[in-house]
Amino acid sequence: MKGFDQTQRGTLRRVLGYIRPYAWLVALSLLLAALTVALTLYFPILTGDAIDCILAPGQVDFASVAKIAARMAVVVALTSLAQWLLSLCNNHIAYGTVRGLRDAAFAHIERLPLKYLDAHAHGELVSRVIADADQFSEGLLMGFTQLFTGVITILGTLAFMFSLNWQIALVVVLVTPVSLFVAAFIAKRTYAMFKLQSETRGEQTALIEEMAGNQKVVQAFGQERNLLGRFDEINERLSKASLRAIFFSSITNPATRFVNGLVYAAVGVAGAFSAIAGGITVGGLSCFLSYANQYTKPFNEISGVVTELQNALACAARVFELIDAPAETPDAPDAQTLSDVRGDVTLSHVDFSYDPARPLIENLSVAAKHGQRVAIVGPTGCGKTTLINLLMRFYDVDGGTIQVDGHDVRKLTRKSLRTSYGMVLQDTWLKAGTIRENIAMGRPDATQEEIVAAAKASHADAFIRRLPEGYDTYITEDGGMLSQGQKQLLCIARVMLCLPPMLILDEATSSIDTRTELKIQEAFARMMQGRTSFIVAHRLSTIREADVILVMKDGHIIEQGNHETLLAQGGFYAELYNSQFDPS
Repeated sequence: MKGFDQTQRGTLRRVLGYIRPYAWLVALSLLLAALTVALTLYFPILTGDAIDCILAPGQVDFASVAKIAARMAVVVALTSLAQWLLSLCNNHIAYGTVRGLRDAAFAHIERLPLKYLDAHAHGELVSRVIADADQFSEGLLMGFTQLFTGVITILGTLAFMFSLNWQIALVVVLVTPVSLFVAAFIAKRTYAMFKLQSETRGEQTALIEEMAGNQKVVQAFGQERNLLGRFDEINERLSKASLRAIFFSSITNPATRFVNGLVYAAVGVAGAFSAIAGGITVGGLSCFLSYANQYTKPFNEISGVVTELQNALACAARVFELIDAPAETPDAPDAQTLSDVRGDVTLSHVDFSYDPARPLIENLSVAAKHGQRVAIVGPTGCGKTTLINLLMRFYDVDGGTIQVDGHDVRKLTRKSLRTSYGMVLQDTWLKAGTIRENIAMGRPDATQEEIVAAAKASHADAFIRRLPEGYDTYITEDGGMLSQGQKQLLCIARVMLCLPPMLILDEATSSIDTRTELKIQEAFARMMQGRTSFIVAHRLSTIREADVILVMKDGHIIEQGNHETLLAQGGFYAELYNSQFDPS
């Protein structure tokens, strides 16, 4: 593995692990490559024999030439068939390997903790799984297609040349190290350049994905020119990185072609002297020159393959970096499954921060009893949504405990914990599919009647029936033609269909008009009966009926009580409430 450093060797070993399931295809590919090369090398012998049958004008052995021509036709047909089968094998190996790599990467994304996804641009992750994997497959395919046949061609032509005339063959061997030196020299310098190219392409993909998803905001604030400048800067860096990588890799072909010329000239001169001395026939010299050309040609291909492998390994390394990212802490071996949920939730002396240097929640204690409606209010950044993330165990606490029905959530399976909650967020999420599929996400086995009942309860049924195909209307992942309020109604219907024992409503009606909001609040009130509910709200009018209101500020609960009690205290909650309803 000359020309490969330790990191590349490690990447190559891992790639071979993904190729291992196709070992029998690799073996078949080697056999087909050997057959292709053997037939290709046999063809010049037939050509030389045909030339030797042409002695002089009027002295041509047409019968022998005809027999040789028939054999040549059979050889060409068999070579074409072997090459076609070889391509089938190599395609199956390359794309099967990349499929396995993509499967592993996507499966790992599902296991990554939320903090990793929050800290990395989504477009950059997409670039690794899609663009880098594509680049890897192209390099791998070229490796299987040309590397096997190239190596076997070199070995085969050497064997044939030594069998014909060892002196001329020795001349060829002495010039060979020049090609090896050229390939090694280029290989050492291209990996870092292709890696930089791949990283910059990922950065560009991330920017494009971000802008495509937020084009309305960009245009609303007139940021087109600034973002175009940012794109141009990344594009310029990608252009420079690509040019450097391609420049060094493009040196391969002319450099090895120069070596090819040296070999061909050396064989021609040595062969001419040998033919004059009677050491080889004219047909034999023609055959030898053909071998010399076939011998040097794989060096061109192998040098190109080495360059492409540098690119492929650089891309594979980026995919492996994603696969190697620390996964979410798995459920404990003795983790319990939460069942028969009552809904008693207790937070005791909870500490948490996204950045250890900047504490967020400190020594927070809350007790929510079965069936209580707990509202969480406070200024932006005080920790309301963070508290929801902790309840759902998207993040684990740094200190203290969170318990559901007396069980520490860290000793429960995440699936059983999360399915015990129904959550409606301010940010809606819909998948590409029909309206019915989106509502039934939490209960795929729900009947049409149950889906319609949930839609009616969330007041979504009316607008759904006005859609072109009603409940069978297909929407994209961003909701397509639906308004933000309609998308939020679908998310509410999704929860109303599942009816879990505990609810989390994080600004669940923020995008809905006041009249519809009043109706949904009534539906929520019915749904929350007998269910422990956590309600995050900025509009304090929506939480007047809450059993307990937690007032948060800077990660601490500074006030606690019901609406009337907190107003009577005249504290921070009263100040917030009056700021919304007192025009003065």
